[in-house]
Amino acid sequence: MKKLSLILFGLVAATCKVFSQDTTALYNAGTKAVLIAKQFSFTEGPAVDKKGNVFFTDQPNNKIWKYSTDGKLSVFMDSAGRSNGMDFDSKGNLISCADGKNELWSISPKGKIEVLLTGYKGQIFNGPNDVWVRPDGGLYITDPYYQRDYWTHKKPELDGQKLYYLPKGKHEAVMVDDKFVRPNGIVGTADGKHLFVADIGDNKTYRYDINKDGSLTNKMLFVAMGSDGMTIDELGNIYLTGKGVTIFNPKGEKIGHIDIDEPWTANICFSGKNRDVLFITASKAVYTFQMKVKGTN
Repeated sequence: MKKLSLILFGLVAATCKVFSQDTTALYNAGTKAVLIAKQFSFTEGPAVDKKGNVFFTDQPNNKIWKYSTDGKLSVFMDSAGRSNGMDFDSKGNLISCADGKNELWSISPKGKIEVLLTGYKGQIFNGPNDVWVRPDGGLYITDPYYQRDYWTHKKPELDGQKLYYLPKGKHEAVMVDDKFVRPNGIVGTADGKHLFVADIGDNKTYRYDINKDGSLTNKMLFVAMGSDGMTIDELGNIYLTGKGVTIFNPKGEKIGHIDIDEPWTANICFSGKNRDVLFITASKAVYTFQMKVKGTN
């Protein structure tokens, strides 16, 4: 019995060691999230520019904020179209899911707005929620339906909540997957070969292969967990949000969790001059978390 206990103890210890090694490769033990500010109504959509500055939204207050690499907060845009999820394109334009009028915007570094999309086949979108810009400039957009108090309509025009793709230089979206309850968070790999999309309504996150024409194949369940927003590090680990930040390796195995002392963690990106600081939008606050690895966004 004693020998069996020692064997079991050894197995448990070995398992804990593996988990610890995976986690400590990402960040130092004891690292805590650092509160940057708590002056907002609901923060979302963090996106990082080429210099490492972060732009994020305070959607209820209709603003886009900037958090610079030197730690300064400033308002980048008022009347920001109720922007939600965002991402940067290669030219430095901020691509925004502006669900004030259910549109997709491109915002120049000087704040000039270009409306890229207003809907699909003549019907307005449900409310573009999150966007990922692939390396060639094509855009993937999740379009769930969340009734907003600033809308005049009370039901969607489109049938279903779907995933769309906008090829670079085109003005009409292509529907690439309609099998969701409520799609939300989205991110792709730096090489443009794989896409991850969370179905927060069904508590699942899927992985796809991306074809050159933007179509998606080989859809597979990545993890049985949904996500509001997500990001990827240089090792291929996926960071999902909701109750804090949960980290999965490329095989879909949970390898870590970062506690955030807020009711909800909405979104995340890597930031800073070295892209090794997580920037986390969580309810009325924003946080940072120092990492050992870098992001690919």
